[in-house]
Amino acid sequence: MRGQRPPENGGPPPAETLPVDPDTPSPLPSEQARPARPRQWDVLAVIALGGGLGSVARYGLAHAWATPTGGFPWATFTTNITGSLLLGVLMVYVLEIWPPSRYVRPFLGVGILGGFTTFSTYTVELRGLLATGHVSIADAYALTSLVAGLAAVWTGIVLARRLGGLPVRRGPRRRSQAGQTASLKPEPVSTAGRGSAQ
Repeated sequence: MRGQRPPENGGPPPAETLPVDPDTPSPLPSEQARPARPRQWDVLAVIALGGGLGSVARYGLAHAWATPTGGFPWATFTTNITGSLLLGVLMVYVLEIWPPSRYVRPFLGVGILGGFTTFSTYTVELRGLLATGHVSIADAYALTSLVAGLAAVWTGIVLARRLGGLPVRRGPRRRSQAGQTASLKPEPVSTAGRGSAQ
């Protein structure tokens, strides 16, 4: 923006230099007055188609792997963990490997994986376990769903980056480096002290 200087304290860069979602059009200054795209029905149709396919897959898995009363809901647990893993893989491919596409993420991410995974069934099953006095199973279900879901997303990201030949990003090595952004450019190699003639 006009009149703003980059942060001098090593903070995050200005918003206009941060990466953006490739599916979201980034307006140029000359295009900001342009109205929104009039055509959205095609994306909604792709999401609806994907959502229908994902929901049918989840329904089939839930009926093939029925949960007994008071038992651990393995079908929903497996559905959500698998969906988390696939979402981690998908986001790396959509954002870093595949070229931008209008329909890939809405169809696969919002549609299929959105219809396949379920938070509502998870909460209904959790409430049912608590209401019938199966507190230990409810606690295990709630905790393992959260931990395994996060681990599955992380595993999907790492797996996709390795399969795509991308470096696996690591966090800061020290707490003092937490606010700094990582540079993908290699550090310049100093030739001082290598016996070069001066």
